[in-house]
Amino acid sequence: MDFEHLTAVMRRLAIEAGDVIMKVYDRPDFEVKTKSDESPVTEADEAADKVISAGLRAAFPDVLLVTEEQAATHTQQADTFLIVDPLDGTKEFINRRGDFTVNIAYVVDGVPIRGVVYAPAKGRMFYTQADGTTVEETGDMQMDIAGPISPIRVATPDNSALRVVASKSHRDAATDDYINKYQTSDSKSAGSSLKFCLVATGEADLYPRLGRTMEWDTAAGHAVLSGAGGKVVAFDTLEPLRYGKPDYANSFFIAYADGVELVPA
Repeated sequence: MDFEHLTAVMRRLAIEAGDVIMKVYDRPDFEVKTKSDESPVTEADEAADKVISAGLRAAFPDVLLVTEEQAATHTQQADTFLIVDPLDGTKEFINRRGDFTVNIAYVVDGVPIRGVVYAPAKGRMFYTQADGTTVEETGDMQMDIAGPISPIRVATPDNSALRVVASKSHRDAATDDYINKYQTSDSKSAGSSLKFCLVATGEADLYPRLGRTMEWDTAAGHAVLSGAGGKVVAFDTLEPLRYGKPDYANSFFIAYADGVELVPA
């Protein structure tokens, strides 16, 4: 894989999808449907998926594509694959809270090694470069001209005063009970894969997720965090979270800055 080409394609498609999403978001109303698993989906999810899927299949025709909005892809398996959530945080989108993202990742042998997370309503974009390190881009987010980029790195955590981020739409008592095992100085909520990015930039130290997620929800954020020096492990074993599972469903997990002293489940 030509990683410079991969980075350029993923970045461009994320911005193109973000433009499509924001056209729907800025309208006074839009249709919300319910999928078979009772999760919501909007025309923005579907339109963004079309943009990304077409672009990835044209650029990388020999690489398996798994995307949330195409159920037929969920039964396909390969050691190397692209995985997409065209609009992560649909509930945040519907409620117009801005915490939604476009997620595109590249997985090799169970590990998401490259990814892009773009939050169009917040004007924040995070992605891995060709060398695997992570940057945040600022500016106008033009598809074919990259704006200013800054390397990002996890913070050195203070285990007596950890900063925690947790899900905005899925936070529950079990999550709070686990967080309470740590000494914390700050706890905030955020939607979508932005939580991984807040750890990656050093704005938070710890993100525990004690709830159902799918690999397309986490792969891009996982890659971004890894490229910034962070880690993502399964909640029960503290072993690295793996990708390419038969059902693409994740176990509970913990994302954190290197140096956090994890408390066992």
